[in-house]
Amino acid sequence: MTWPAAERLLVAGLAKLGQPVSLRDPLLAFLHLLEKWNAAYNLTAVREPERMVTHHVLDSLAVIPYLRGPRIVDVGAGAGIPGIPLALACPEFKFVLLDSNAKKTRFITQAINELGLTNVSVERTRAEGFHPAQSFDTVISRAFASLAEMLDMTQHLGAPDGVFVAMKGNYPQNELDAMPPQFRVDRVELVQVPGLDAQRHVVCLTKVGGTHPTT
Repeated sequence: MTWPAAERLLVAGLAKLGQPVSLRDPLLAFLHLLEKWNAAYNLTAVREPERMVTHHVLDSLAVIPYLRGPRIVDVGAGAGIPGIPLALACPEFKFVLLDSNAKKTRFITQAINELGLTNVSVERTRAEGFHPAQSFDTVISRAFASLAEMLDMTQHLGAPDGVFVAMKGNYPQNELDAMPPQFRVDRVELVQVPGLDAQRHVVCLTKVGGTHPTT
C-alpha cells in the first residue's frame, strides 16, 4: 500500500461523497502528520495509507449529511477523527474536539496549527467534566462508548433541539434496546463509505421533546 494509491482512493472517494477535490491536499497533509506522530505516540492502530484514507477520512466525511451546525463537539476525539476531516470539509461550522488524553490533544493542537484551521478548538478534559458556556447543535462520537454511556456523559452538552450522532460499525441492536427514556432514536442508517467493505451505521438521537433537523 502506497501513498500514490491512497491519494487516488481519496480523490475517488471524495467524488462519490460529493465533496470537492480541493479537500485532497489538506486531508493528505493531515494523514501525513498523523503518520509522523503515530511513529512516536501510537495514536491509532490504522497505519497503512489506504486504510487511513478509508477508515479515518472517508468514514468521517460520510456523516456530513447528519450534522447540524453551527456548533459541533467531537467527544472522545482521539487523533482528531472525525473532527479534523469534518472541520476541513465544513468551514462554516465551529468544532470543539474533546479528549482527556494529553498526547492526543497535543497532536490535535499541532494539526490545527499546521493545517491553519480557524474553526477548531481543543479541550483536554473528560466529557462529563466539560461545561461550556454555550451548548452544541451536534454532539458526535466515534467508537467512544455505548449509546447509553455516551448519552449519560454528554447529555448536558447538547442544545434542547440538538442532535446526538453516534458512529457505529454493525447495527447496534443491543445498545438501542438499552436507550435511556429521555432520548429518542430518530434514525439508524447504514452508511456507504467508499472503499470500505465493513458495515458502518449512523445513529441520530434527540432529547425527548426536541426535533431532528431533517424531520
